[in-house]
Amino acid sequence: MHKIDDYLQIKEAAGKLGVSASTLRNWEKQGKLKAHRNPHNQYRLYKKSELDQLLNSIENSAKG
Repeated sequence: MHKIDDYLQIKEAAGKLGVSASTLRNWEKQGKLKAHRNPHNQYRLYKKSELDQLLNSIENSAKG
């Protein structure tokens, strides 16, 4: 079972990655990032470990 502390809301996730919330939604549609849903309100939640992996991937591709 995952704890809520393992996830960020869309605004927090966008800030961590330095992109807009719209960009996160687009990445979700493109399959680059999975958004989990809060079962109570259906808000998008992003797993911190998945965000870290995406950030590393972005940084590595920028390096060459």
